[in-house]
Amino acid sequence: MAKSLPKKILRITAHLLLGLFAFILLYIIAVFVCSAIPVNTHATAQGDITVYINSNGVHTDIVVPVKNEVKDWSKDILFSHTRANDTLVKYVAFGWGDKGFYLHTPQWSDLKASTAFKAAFNLGTSAMHTKFYRSVQEDDDCVKIGISKDDYSALVAYIESSFALNVERQVCRIGEHCYGDYDAFYEANRKYNLFYTCNTWANNALKAANQKAALWTTSDKGILWHYKK
Repeated sequence: MAKSLPKKILRITAHLLLGLFAFILLYIIAVFVCSAIPVNTHATAQGDITVYINSNGVHTDIVVPVKNEVKDWSKDILFSHTRANDTLVKYVAFGWGDKGFYLHTPQWSDLKASTAFKAAFNLGTSAMHTKFYRSVQEDDDCVKIGISKDDYSALVAYIESSFALNVERQVCRIGEHCYGDYDAFYEANRKYNLFYTCNTWANNALKAANQKAALWTTSDKGILWHYKK
């Protein structure tokens, strides 16, 4: 009996490893397939309000005007929340993600296994990252689109719903955390996991605004691909 125990342990371990491999393979296939399936293919990206889809190579932000007739973001995301306190900025970028990853991993070299594990398996909390810009330039990782007033209103509502509000219905700034002079962090709703990442959030933002997007994606490439075909 004692001699058969190691064999049972080996069989269980082998089955677990095989199951893990199968899950990873199916996950990768699902990401590729669902990222390639387009939604809102009718969108022309030629409305009056300019919006940018901006990637840093891994993470996607949605960049919108600081102020227009639909929304004045400076009433919620205060200029004074940033070191620069620059009132001449024209655009503000919004990104959603795992709070632990955002605050404790400014560089990939800072990534800890515990942070990655918590983020991947829905064990952390989330944050909104905002950044002001005076101007935004198109390039391979930054796409300019134009959307209608109605679609922009839908986008605003989606972004607003991502912020966790206090009892006064105000956004909750996370201390004085920042990466530079023009950004700030805020408490957010939902949790990051393998199936709902920062790029899933951005992709859903485009869906909410009736713009071209992937059926589902966890990567920035899954979003940008639909604007470069």
